[in-house]
Amino acid sequence: MHIRPTKNYEIIAKLNRHVHSLHAALYPKHFKKYNYPEVRETFKYLIDNDQFIFLLLEDHQEAIGYVWIEIIFYPENAFRSSYQSVYVHQIGLRADQKKKGYGTLLMDEVYTIAKKNDIELIELDYWFENTDAKEFYKKHQFNNCREFVYKQL
Repeated sequence: MHIRPTKNYEIIAKLNRHVHSLHAALYPKHFKKYNYPEVRETFKYLIDNDQFIFLLLEDHQEAIGYVWIEIIFYPENAFRSSYQSVYVHQIGLRADQKKKGYGTLLMDEVYTIAKKNDIELIELDYWFENTDAKEFYKKHQFNNCREFVYKQL
């Protein structure tokens, strides 16, 4: 196993298929069906943003997963103190590579990056019906600190 930074938006777009398709199945009103050319172009744009870090997980030079993170500085204001976090935008694995510990390897690398940058907080969100994500982050001892709700009219 090898985890490395990548700017290869085509591989990230391909690896995004499973997680995007899951979201589209769970929330068809919110998510379009996976469309590789559109997703590829989106990642082509995103991958050049210096705020974002894309890490690729490979096994024998075969891409099997990725994590997309961002180091965020929240400045002090009248309501809160300043702080930094590593925000996990997405973590994705090929469908045939789930439940093998690879997500944990990716998150361990996220923790390492946070520690190297003296950051003590990892933030993320996931869709409510994504029970796999809920269980994964529970296993990694993530805590709820905020609820996001909506009302459909």
